[in-house]
Amino acid sequence: AAVVMFTGKANCPYYAKAELLADYLQTNLPDFRVHKITQHPDKWEQWLNDICETNGWEHRHSPIIWRELLDRGGKGQLLGGLNDFLEYAQQYYGITSMMLSEEMLDIAEENLQAHLEIVKEDEEIKSLIKPMQIWITGASVPICYHLIPLLANGEVFGMTTEISIHLLDTDQFKEILRGVVMEAEDMAFPLLRSISEHTELDQAFIDADVVIVLDDVLLNLEVQSLESYIREVSEICQVYAPLIEKNAKSEVKVVSSGKTFVNLKATMLRSYGPSIKPENIVAIATSWESAAKAMLARRLNTNTAGVKDVIVWGNITGSNYIDLSHAKLYGYDCAIRGPPNFQRPLLNMIYDSEWIHSEFLSAQSTLSSRVSRCTAMSPAHAVATVLRYWYHGSPEEIISLGILSEGQFCIPEGIICSMPVRFQNGNWEVVTELEISETTEKVLERLSHELVQEKLVGLKEINEMHPYEAE
Repeated sequence: AAVVMFTGKANCPYYAKAELLADYLQTNLPDFRVHKITQHPDKWEQWLNDICETNGWEHRHSPIIWRELLDRGGKGQLLGGLNDFLEYAQQYYGITSMMLSEEMLDIAEENLQAHLEIVKEDEEIKSLIKPMQIWITGASVPICYHLIPLLANGEVFGMTTEISIHLLDTDQFKEILRGVVMEAEDMAFPLLRSISEHTELDQAFIDADVVIVLDDVLLNLEVQSLESYIREVSEICQVYAPLIEKNAKSEVKVVSSGKTFVNLKATMLRSYGPSIKPENIVAIATSWESAAKAMLARRLNTNTAGVKDVIVWGNITGSNYIDLSHAKLYGYDCAIRGPPNFQRPLLNMIYDSEWIHSEFLSAQSTLSSRVSRCTAMSPAHAVATVLRYWYHGSPEEIISLGILSEGQFCIPEGIICSMPVRFQNGNWEVVTELEISETTEKVLERLSHELVQEKLVGLKEINEMHPYEAE
């Protein structure tokens, strides 16, 4: 028993002639079996070199034809090209082909078009079953540990979307990463196709759909200056950004989170990764939003979920401003009732205005300590929430998000600043129709100045260290 193997370029007329003769033989001879492998013209030379090297054959043209000896094992028996196969068919079966050159060329063109359609269909099918590639940097931090179940349970990307998670950190954290990988595997999430640890940078961000940057620095201004910490963050981003540009998908979403320099990380990734789509680089402010909503809900003795449209402006892990002027309250238990979508201005429901000015607004230091103490669960939930909105929308709700300013609300262009957005159809848009008070304008001017200075220091520190690269 034997199978005759045919491989050739999809647009090769000699392959077309050999293929049709083989089809005729297979149809008319009960013991003749043929298997065809059509190759794209661009891949043909490499494929031919590989198959010849593997089998020790000498052959340089399309097609290449050999017999696979099913009952003997070992490598196949090379027949050769078109002329060799014509001679083989004539000698063994007394059959030859009278196909004209013009027919050969027409069929070769049809073969090429058919092959391209098959390749396209295969790619579409693979895209449906290929898992999303999620890369998490600084993955030894506790946020990552709590984030993995939120990403893998299906609520973020969809209940039919499989994901592969890649954990990236330095070699000193290899054992921690390995422990996280083993525990995640033990949990057997149905949508988690794979999870792996990485400590080598060359292969970082391969095919990434989402990159979550969790790298942090341990701030201690008694030991080190603020400028040196900014330099440290900038250096990390200067390494990551070109790798994301090189290895990740063109539509990659880059999410900056963590306890320190969240805006700066996003700004530096934008600066050193100019080909990454600017609208796809964001910084997460949801932890601040959630903490503020919880504080207000406790004051009003209501459910936190009923507090909406609290806005965080500015530098998320620096100087920021929590704006309640557009905040709304849903489902509040009082004398006036309405349908589920009935809402009222939150400030109207807090009758003690002194509390707003003396306690809440001055309590941002309290909120800051609460947010900074939330080392894992709350920030992990914040990242997952923003990604869920990004993929599934936040139709009516305003979300605070650190994005690249284009001059909205008189914020200087070119800095990542937290401002109000809505998510819809896989994108976000700034809620520019919001009216902001004179007080808010003044605060934004001050907060923007801090972000501009932080960016300038980050770029200056790196440029001083690498003057030739900067040029």
